[in-house]
Order: sequence, then structure tokens, then C-alpha cells
Amino acid sequence: MTLRRLVIQLLAIPFVEAFAHSTQVRAHSDAVVVRVEDDAGHVGHGEGLPRPYVTGETVDGMVAQLQAWWPGLAGRDLPEVRALADLDFLDEWLPSAPVAGVVAPHAALAALESALLDLALRRAGKGVADILPPVRDKITYSGVVTAGDTDQAVRHARQMKLVGLSAIKVKVGLGDDVARLQAIRAGMGDAVSLRLDANGAWAPEQVMARLEALAPTGIASVEQPLARGDLAAWTRLCAESPVPIMVDESLVTMADLEALIAARACHLVNVRVSKCGGLRGAWRQATRALEAGLGVQVGSQVGETAILSAAGRHLAAALPEVRFVEGSFGTLLLREDLSREAVRFGHRGEANLLRGPGLGVEILPPVRDRFALRTVVCGEDLPA
Repeated sequence: MTLRRLVIQLLAIPFVEAFAHSTQVRAHSDAVVVRVEDDAGHVGHGEGLPRPYVTGETVDGMVAQLQAWWPGLAGRDLPEVRALADLDFLDEWLPSAPVAGVVAPHAALAALESALLDLALRRAGKGVADILPPVRDKITYSGVVTAGDTDQAVRHARQMKLVGLSAIKVKVGLGDDVARLQAIRAGMGDAVSLRLDANGAWAPEQVMARLEALAPTGIASVEQPLARGDLAAWTRLCAESPVPIMVDESLVTMADLEALIAARACHLVNVRVSKCGGLRGAWRQATRALEAGLGVQVGSQVGETAILSAAGRHLAAALPEVRFVEGSFGTLLLREDLSREAVRFGHRGEANLLRGPGLGVEILPPVRDRFALRTVVCGEDLPA
């Protein structure tokens, strides 16, 4: 059975409420969803969310990259996948020429790899859990308080406390961080774990003063306090900070990770499936970080649909140790999701494992197509 068509769709699913941090405000998902079809009628879905400030990818650039890769896949027999390492054939099939301004085309790779994985496993009657066995029975997710005024932040935090969430991440870097965090802590109580995400908003000369002012509220970690680059500044901060330091935008490739480990430039890493180039890359980065003694957070891109949410849940279920898990917001954030199954977490942030075929979610074509702004077809000239 050979690969016959790749369909790329640019989606715009409205959010229930706008989501903001120090560098972006988003009112809808900008997910790029792909599906791969073989000549026997099997279909696999994948997803990536390009972020120019993370991997350097744009939506248009991601589409162009997928189109450039398709000739290397068209007409090939898709190998059987019994383990994540069986996807290594992609390293030979896909040209790896560097693209100006792109750290790595990981959102494009995540979308294509997950679609091929979904297709291969569905064709074999298997699911991701068969090749990446879970080590825990359920996943516990944490919440995120978006950037905004203090009253809004406290209201969101209290709502999360009411549904039993035991860990919350607060977006910071907008100037009123101390007052917002003090108000959130007062509303949440001391039992809830709070961590921060600055999205690279602070300069090296100001970061210590910011962390020293915020630390008394009881902080589990601070994510990406500095911009990507200047590894020496990260090393100094990691040695002096009163709060554990987590990297996110600074970690895209395995080379990034090895440099961070060698420089002792972080205490924790945030691994995201789209950012890391798919489940294969995310697994390798997470297990290498654990081997080096670093804590691991399985993160998510804002606006993920059920496809990436499913991939992230499989990753979080299989890793030997996870400090925090994000994502699976589903219709808590999106006005409508793409899957027949609900992927959103429930009370206390808990969610069950996904045991269905492929990635474990059944995509609803009418919903997917209704939110498509643009559709690009590579392969046989048939209706999309």
C-alpha cells in the first residue's frame, strides 16, 4: 500500500476567550492539520502549530515545507511501525536543506510524522499505546492563567481551583507581575503549585530582581525568563536564581538540549510535540533530559486541536517521570474541537489514556473542513 495524497488545511477555530502572554495575543487556533492517504483508502491525521518566535516557522512557510517534502513520499510504501524508532525512515525520505530564519522545521515535521504514524497504526489495527506503552493509568493536567489584568487573573485562578486543579502556570512579564501573583496566591491558597512563564520577556540585567520579588509567593519554577541565546547568561541565572529555571523557546533541537546540559543552564525543560518535531523528537529530548537529571514538563501549543492533544497525552503517559503536564484544553479553549471523543481534561485536571487506533482520536471531517481557511492538495487530483 503506497502513499497517494497529502492534504494540508489551515484552520481558524475561534477561542472561547482570547489568550495572551508577553509577546502574543491569540483569539483563534492557527493549527495546520494534514492528512495522508494511501491507495487502500487508509487515512492518518497530523497537526503542527508554527510559531515564528520559537522554531522560526510561519504558516505559509510550513505549507511550503510540506509541499517540498511530498515528492519524497509520494508513491512510496509506508513501512510498518512497531516502535517510534521505526519512523527513522523519514530522515532518509525528507530533504533537510536549511531554511533561512528557521531554527528547525519542527511544526511541519510534527504534522507529517504524526499523520504517517496515525496512518501506519490504523492500517495495522494498533494504537500509539501499543508502541509507546503507558506507565501511568491517567494524566493530571495543570491550568494556565493568561496575561491580563489582576481581577481577570484571579477570577480564572479561582475557577481552576473550583475544578480541583492542583498546579497552575501564570503568564508574566507585563509589568504588574508581583501584584497579580500575590492576588492569585491569596485566591488559590498555599496548597496549589504555582509556576511562571515569562516567554523571554526579561533582560539579563533585570531578571534576578524580578525573580527575587516574585519568589516569596512560592514558585515551583519560572519558564523562559530570558530570550533564546546568550547561554552564558542562562548559566549564571541557573546558578543564582531563587527559583528553578525551565527552558522552552531555548530548546528546539537536540543540539540545543546538549548545549544546555553541558552549560548547566537550566533545571527543567518544556518539551512540546509540535516544537520538537513530533513524538519521536519529543520522546528523545525528554528521555535525554531525564537522563541528565533535569525535570521534564510536557507542554502544549496554545490552540492545539485533539490531534496534538492526543500525541501529548501519549507522551506524558509513557515517560518514566513527568513534573507537569499541559494541554488537552479541548472545548475549554476551542469553541469546537475536531474529534468525536472529548479530549479535554476533567475534574482535578485528570484525563484517561487514549486506547483507540492510531493516535486514539477519530477526526470529524465536517468540523475540520468547516474551520479550514485554505486547503492545499498534494498528489492525485481528487476532491479535498
